[in-house]
Amino acid sequence: MKTIIKKKVRVSDEVALFLKKKKIKYVFGIIGSANSYLFDSINNLGFTKIINVHHEQAATMAMQSYYRVSGKPTACIVTAGAGSSNAITGVISAWADSIPGLIISGQEKTSAIKDFKGMRMWGVQGYNSTKMVEDVTKFSKRVTKSNEINNYLNKAYDISLDSRPGPVWIDIPIDIQASFYEKKNEKKYLKSKIKQKKLSKIKLKNIEKFIQNAKQPIFWFGSGIKLAKGEYLIPKLLKKFPIPFMLSWSAVDLIDSNHKLNFGRPGIYGNRSSNLILQSSDLIIAIGTRMSLPMIGYEKKEFARNGKIICVDIDNTELNKLKNKVNLKINIDAKAFIQSFIKNIKINKKYYSKLSDWLKYCNKTLQKFPHLEKIAHKDSNGFINSYNFLEKFSSKLNNKDIVVTDMGTALLSGHQIMKFKKSQKMITSQGLGEMGFGLPGAIGASFASNKSAVICLNCDGGIMMNLQEIQTIKEYNLPIKLFVFNNDGYLMIKHTQKNFFKGRYSSVNKNTGISFPDFKKLAYAF
Repeated sequence: MKTIIKKKVRVSDEVALFLKKKKIKYVFGIIGSANSYLFDSINNLGFTKIINVHHEQAATMAMQSYYRVSGKPTACIVTAGAGSSNAITGVISAWADSIPGLIISGQEKTSAIKDFKGMRMWGVQGYNSTKMVEDVTKFSKRVTKSNEINNYLNKAYDISLDSRPGPVWIDIPIDIQASFYEKKNEKKYLKSKIKQKKLSKIKLKNIEKFIQNAKQPIFWFGSGIKLAKGEYLIPKLLKKFPIPFMLSWSAVDLIDSNHKLNFGRPGIYGNRSSNLILQSSDLIIAIGTRMSLPMIGYEKKEFARNGKIICVDIDNTELNKLKNKVNLKINIDAKAFIQSFIKNIKINKKYYSKLSDWLKYCNKTLQKFPHLEKIAHKDSNGFINSYNFLEKFSSKLNNKDIVVTDMGTALLSGHQIMKFKKSQKMITSQGLGEMGFGLPGAIGASFASNKSAVICLNCDGGIMMNLQEIQTIKEYNLPIKLFVFNNDGYLMIKHTQKNFFKGRYSSVNKNTGISFPDFKKLAYAF
């Protein structure tokens, strides 16, 4: 008589194996009692290395920059209670910037969830984390049956990358992590086929008409092109259609800053010449940029007063945001749009000779209002101006350098003035703009580039939000160079208070109730 051996597998081991199958080399997290089985299985399998940070929000921020550099999604492993709630800031940030990533949280036992149903808290630290993150994730699910683990992991992973990317969240109670199930009883994941949207002939003809009737057209490229992995198409597009272009702030590294058709980065804090050119355009072809308020201004009716807008976005809600301001809405992947544009749009070559006056205007405006202005950006009182510094600084960057910024001066001056070559990258949290992104962002970027050198631009206020991560840099011996701007506090808020309250300051520097440490001594301590 033959003995039938039932093959049983442990859930936490299947999570570790899933990460290996997806070739996820690094994940970020902090251990706790509710995710201890996950840590044990991942470390025991030995393929995926867990990067132990010192705050869960740092894990979800590092997860973002890892993807921005490598183009491959990774994961965060957090525990229950405050461990999972700490992670939410970075999750919202990833949601705002359409960055994919898998957050796996530990949870109280399923028996506690049942026994405490309807109550505020479950067991010791439990709460309904999946419900809390529903509005800022593409998919959130608690695994309550052991044999469903691979089904939900695979489903979440695919959803995070599908269409407009974004974060997903899988919650696994501690007893489910520790449980075994028979592999033959596993619920299989069936991936649904998604049809790629195509550009209709009618819309192609409409695009042609818009361009042919325009005397002052401009392309506006956004990070949606990078998310669609269509960067390589931009030089081809501009070669066939030599029309002036601009970049959204999250796409400043999309193409060489010195390209002759590049006229900068518009926005509320953008280049003055870029804003003037944008407002003078009679046709804006916006590809993969959601035209957020910081880019177009708070008075939407004043944006592109005399211009028509063609807007290309994979998210229909973004297309409808500006309502009647957009003349042609195209709901399609940015890469697919550019491919179709290059292949199908036919513009007579004589058309481009008619654009000579427009190009002259663009160049004249740029000369009149250069990005670095001699008077406005000059050094004063023995201090170097941030624009002056960063303009010189960017000229010294190596070809493959990665720059990660925090908020404030690091973000605003950096995105206005720094120039980038094709192989360089600039990474910042744009949508949420949370102080403290710089250090964990640099950590994720460094691991994504095989511990390559990363330059991290910080301010004295922002670096304090995740200061503890300097120890993570030390622990893993990462070649990250930190630059801290001394703003004597919160410079952006000082500007706000200067405008709103005529310089009546509160809670922005040592004189008004908040102080900052000696960073030289801190660097030595770490």
